[in-house]
Amino acid sequence: MSILSGSSILITGGTGSFGKAFVRHALDHLDVRRLVIFSRDELKQYEARHLFDDDPRLRWFIGDVRDRGRLTRAMHRIDYVVHAAALKQVDTAEYNPFEYVVTNVSGSQNVVEAAIDCGVRKVVALSTDKASSPINLYGATKLVADKLFVSANHYAASHVTRFAVVRYGNVVGSRGSVVPFFLRLAEEGGSVPITDKRMTRFWITLDQAVRFVVDSFDLMQGGELYVPRIPSMRLPDLAQALAPRCPVYEIGIRPGEKLHEEMIGPDDGRRTLRLSDRYVVQPTIATWGYVPPQGGELLPEGFAYRSDTNDRWLSVDDLRAMAAVGV
Repeated sequence: MSILSGSSILITGGTGSFGKAFVRHALDHLDVRRLVIFSRDELKQYEARHLFDDDPRLRWFIGDVRDRGRLTRAMHRIDYVVHAAALKQVDTAEYNPFEYVVTNVSGSQNVVEAAIDCGVRKVVALSTDKASSPINLYGATKLVADKLFVSANHYAASHVTRFAVVRYGNVVGSRGSVVPFFLRLAEEGGSVPITDKRMTRFWITLDQAVRFVVDSFDLMQGGELYVPRIPSMRLPDLAQALAPRCPVYEIGIRPGEKLHEEMIGPDDGRRTLRLSDRYVVQPTIATWGYVPPQGGELLPEGFAYRSDTNDRWLSVDDLRAMAAVGV
């Protein structure tokens, strides 16, 4: 049984793709006492209330992570927090950089401060592959946010609150995913644009991502950055799986985009442990009394977790099956 069972949970960004999947899992499997959905879009909250049939265990807070006071009010008598709120579009970040700094960096610090002040037990923040060796502003803001959450364990050392981070790659069928786009082109019989035929990506379903976050609450003691051990896929294979009768053409890599995903860089690899289902990037400084997880395997010098050098790959049939579940 998860430590989340029977507890009060708050999720920021709770009306996004991950947020709605987490809420459904929590209602169906965790027997939560109270689940607070904290987000700033009243239309999405209206739609989500109907999606979950106005379940009486749910509480709906309109608010922005930029507003620390509102976060503090929402976290009253909350046991656990999932921080999923963020601005995420790579190209939009390049045009509106400071807005991303305020939400992804300052907003994350507000979550940290409010959680400590309210006596929250554990906080898990969602990261992104783009925070590893970032080449765009979005990735840079998420890297800073990751470090804020890990470092928060230092000045929360005398409090009950502990912080950890979860980082994973592309989510099948999430908002902005290429999967619905490819499926629509398959129905219309149009050509399928791909950025580069050499491109590879990590691939995970929403259900897998939710379960990974839930398991991370059970495992964490504070300061860990968890990365799931998941398979990679080749972009042309995805096009073949979803639109097998459509011709494919290349359009080139977009600004700020990588040819291959990286979730752990070689410098972080030196302090990473491998467990059966995940990697654990350990904190560089841990004055709060961090103890490495038992059974972890140290990785060889130069280790990096990249989608092109992964030891697990998805076939065309695998991708077709995952897309059917994830959409």
